[in-house]
Amino acid sequence: CRRCAAGKFCPQGSSRELDAQCSPGTHVRLTDQDGDPECLDCPAGSSCGGGAAPPSECSPGSFAATAGLSECTSCAGGTYQGEPNAKSCLPCLEGSYCAEGASRPLPCEGGSYSNATDLSAASQCTPADPGYIAGRGSTEQTACGEGSFANGTRNEVCTLCVEGSYQGATGARECTAAEPGYFATTGSTQQTACAKGSYASTGGLSECEPCAGGTYQHEQGATGCLACEKGRYCELGAAAALPCEAGSYSDKTNLDSAGGCEDCPPGHACTTGSVAPVACRTGTYAAGSRNEKCESCKAGSYQNATGAASCVRCGLGSFCPVGASLELPAACEPGTYGNMTDSDGLPDCFDCPAGSSCPGGAAPPTQCAAGMIAPAERMKACDSCGGGTYQNETGATRCRNCEAGHYCAKGAAAPLPCKAGTFSTATDLTAA
Repeated sequence: CRRCAAGKFCPQGSSRELDAQCSPGTHVRLTDQDGDPECLDCPAGSSCGGGAAPPSECSPGSFAATAGLSECTSCAGGTYQGEPNAKSCLPCLEGSYCAEGASRPLPCEGGSYSNATDLSAASQCTPADPGYIAGRGSTEQTACGEGSFANGTRNEVCTLCVEGSYQGATGARECTAAEPGYFATTGSTQQTACAKGSYASTGGLSECEPCAGGTYQHEQGATGCLACEKGRYCELGAAAALPCEAGSYSDKTNLDSAGGCEDCPPGHACTTGSVAPVACRTGTYAAGSRNEKCESCKAGSYQNATGAASCVRCGLGSFCPVGASLELPAACEPGTYGNMTDSDGLPDCFDCPAGSSCPGGAAPPTQCAAGMIAPAERMKACDSCGGGTYQNETGATRCRNCEAGHYCAKGAAAPLPCKAGTFSTATDLTAA
């Protein structure tokens, strides 16, 4: 007789092999000598359907915890098993969910997160809050950084603040519009004040506008510009009104260049920043145009009118010292001036007052021009203001300290602003 094959049943006197009939949860081993099949309990990690079928390993996503089972059990929701022939399932991972029968964890969708290990569906992942984001498979939500925001829930990425808005905090759900006088570029963490010479008239702007020609702005964070000043001009984007050059003037408030200042007419003088021509005093003159100061009549000439462009030759028998305003027979010494003559025909000579100069002879006192002083009486000539000081008035007895952000050369009639891109807090600068 032939030996009965494994998994077959051969009773005594068999003429053929019969299929074994093991019950579910068991499987057939090689037959014994008596020819009867031996049914063994199905091993843990496998299932046995009975009959002659051998054990089947549990597939990934299922398990058999004990021996003698006819079917493998699917992993419950919130667990998974990635290996075959398993006896148990594993807890799901943070940032993931595991449906029933899962062979691997699936990541939470973008815009949601979880730190739990028992989720069975994507809907159980927590949506990211407004102002926060969560990437695919996140275990926690992350606050949006400064300069960005996240509006609504379930955001996967933050959005940069658009031009004209900013955000200085983290975890923001919206950005703040820049205020008038300020601007903000894309992704700004703060609003920036408009620089001097520019402005922002409304909020929500990404850049400031330069002041138009004929206007200026000397402060930061401005919402508008100021009309230029008389005696000055303001170029495009001016942070300060610049004075008309010496020998020119202006009574307008809309000049956008030095070329808009008018030439000082003959017989007049115009110091730096003049708003109107000043007529030459008696005893002085200004020939031609664009004169910064009037010249004293030379010895041997005089001028008894104001606003003169020339002097008159002194008549025979008369005395006309430098700066004479009339013909006199007298000659007062320098530092004094002559009054009208007495009955004896001789002039009375008086001390020249402080703030004026007296060259002597018949010349009357001449007030010191802007940029010059006479600190005491009996001055025959005015002194120029030293470097680092200025004097913008006539007839002065002392000079003024220069201003911060400006410089004053020797004889300055007005402080001149530091050039663009430079600054100074000192009040004694003599040059740019």
